[in-house]
Amino acid sequence: MKFHWFNLMPWPHLPDDFTTRYRSVWVDVDSRLFDARKANQVYNDYLDLLEFAEELGYDGLGINEHHQNAYGLMPSPQLMAATLARRTRDASILLLGQSLALYDPPTRVAEEMAMIDCISGGRLISGFPVGSSMDDNYACGVNPATLREKYLEAHDLVKRAWADPDVFAWNGKHYKLRYVNLWPRPIQTPPPIWIPGGGSIETWDFCAAHHYNYSYLSFQGYVRGAQLMEGFWRRMETLGQEFNPYQAAFAQQICVAETDAEAQRLYEKHARYFFSRCLHVHPGFADAPGYPTEATIRAGLTSQMAGQSSALNQATTLSWREMIDLGFLVAGSVDSVCEQIEKLALGLKCGHLVCLLHFGDMPNELCRYSSELFARRVIPKTRPFWDEYTDHWSPQPMPRETRAVPRAPSRGAPNGSAKTTP
Repeated sequence: MKFHWFNLMPWPHLPDDFTTRYRSVWVDVDSRLFDARKANQVYNDYLDLLEFAEELGYDGLGINEHHQNAYGLMPSPQLMAATLARRTRDASILLLGQSLALYDPPTRVAEEMAMIDCISGGRLISGFPVGSSMDDNYACGVNPATLREKYLEAHDLVKRAWADPDVFAWNGKHYKLRYVNLWPRPIQTPPPIWIPGGGSIETWDFCAAHHYNYSYLSFQGYVRGAQLMEGFWRRMETLGQEFNPYQAAFAQQICVAETDAEAQRLYEKHARYFFSRCLHVHPGFADAPGYPTEATIRAGLTSQMAGQSSALNQATTLSWREMIDLGFLVAGSVDSVCEQIEKLALGLKCGHLVCLLHFGDMPNELCRYSSELFARRVIPKTRPFWDEYTDHWSPQPMPRETRAVPRAPSRGAPNGSAKTTP
C-alpha cells in the first residue's frame, strides 16, 4: 500500500465566530481576514511539513488547486510542486492537481507539468480534476454548461502535446492553436494521471476508458466512502476493467498519539476548526446549475458540500467518539489507527491512501509528532496490504544515481561577491 502526505494548506487564523459572522469560507470570504505577513510564516511552515514528510519516507507529497478561499491557500499548486521538486529527492510529487478547464490554452498545464517532471527526475503524478463548482463556476467564472466539454478537450490536447513529437495544429471547439510544439517535454510519457473526484458517474467511466487512477477526495470519511467506492468498483467490473486496488486512492483525515485519550486531548479542537470553519461553504456555491451531470443526479450522488443537512455540516455536531466511529477521522493510539486503516484499505479496496495529517489550525510541531508516529509505527504494519498487485499508477523516475543533485548555495565573500573555483 502507498501513503501520500497531503497538505490542503488552510488558513489557520479564522476567528472563533467565523461561521456566524461570515456566510462562506469560499468565493466571497472576506479578504480582510487574510494577513500577508502571517502568510509568510504559514506558507513556509506548510512547505517544511511537506519536506519533513519526505524525510519520514512517505511515498508522495500531495498538493492541489483552489481559488478565493480560506480552506486551501494554493491557487497555484504548480508553484508548490516546483519548490518540492527542487527540495526533495525520492517522494512522488502528487500534483492533484491543475483544473484543466481553467487554463487557456491548456498547453500551459502541459508545459508546467513537464518542467516539474524534468526538475524532479520523473517523480510527477499529474492530477486532472474537473474542479469544484466553487472554484470553476463562481471564483473563475467558467460556464457550468460547457465546463466538462472544455475539460475533456483540454485533456485530449495535453495528452497529445506530451505524446506527439511533431508540430501540430489544434482546431477544437474551445481551443484553437496554429502551432503546438511542447518545450520542455516530460521525462515520463506521460506522467501517471490521477483523476480526483467526488462521485460523478462520468468520472468513473473516464477513468475506465483511459485506465486512470480514481482519487476520491472525501471529507465524509471512509465509512460513508465505502458505499461510493463500492459503486466505483462495480462500474469498473461492468466496463471490463481488471480489479487492481492501486487504481483507487482515498483521502482521509488522520491523527495519531500514544493513547486514545491523548489523541482527543491533542487534536479535537483542530478537527473542529476544520469541520466547522474550513468547510463552512455557502450551499449556493456548492453546485451551480448545470455543474452536476444528469447521470450523477439520477444516481443520487450529491455534492459533499451542498446543503445544511450534508454530512459535513452534521460533522460539526458530533462528539469526538462519533467522528471516529463514523469515519470522519482516523484517530487514536497507534493500535487504534492501525485497526482503522485496515478497515479503510480493505473496505474501500484502495491501494493509495492520501493522508491528511495536517488539518485546520494544527500547529507544525503537533503535526510533525502525528506524522512521525504514523510513519514509524503505523505504515510498517499496514504497508503489506495489496502487495500481491502491481501498482501501475505511480511514477517511474530516472535511476536515483543519474538524477541531478541540487547544490548548496555558495557562501559569498564579505563584500558580497561569490568566489568559486573550477
